Amino acid sequence: MGLRKSRLFTEGELDFMKVLWVLGEASPEEIQKALQRFSRKLTGGTIRNVLVVMIEKGYVTRRKKGKVYLYKAKMPENQAKKFMIQDLLEKAFNGSESHMVATLLKTREVRKEEMEEIKRLIDNQKKEAQK
Repeated sequence: MGLRKSRLFTEGELDFMKVLWVLGEASPEEIQKALQRFSRKLTGGTIRNVLVVMIEKGYVTRRKKGKVYLYKAKMPENQAKKFMIQDLLEKAFNGSESHMVATLLKTREVRKEEMEEIKRLIDNQKKEAQK
């Protein structure tokens, strides 16, 4: 039986996706080097095994170039983030955007610049809703 296709990544898969989003397309060796910067020291075999699973899940594609396989994220970063936020919103906050934002604001010190950006985004959303 094949693996269930999911829109969410494990923590390790997300690290792989972050590398592929930055690099665009990469060999297992390039991925391994990049993951070491995240303090993830994985063997070449482990890297390849994870990539095979990610192909089966539909997260990654690969193509052969000479003797090397190159891997690429199938899902754009912004789409993946959208799915992760939607999942968190539904599972943890019962779909309540205000509860999610309130929890964020109550549990973290939000820098002034970030707060200004949040206000700007809310103002833009209000303007769009009025159209």
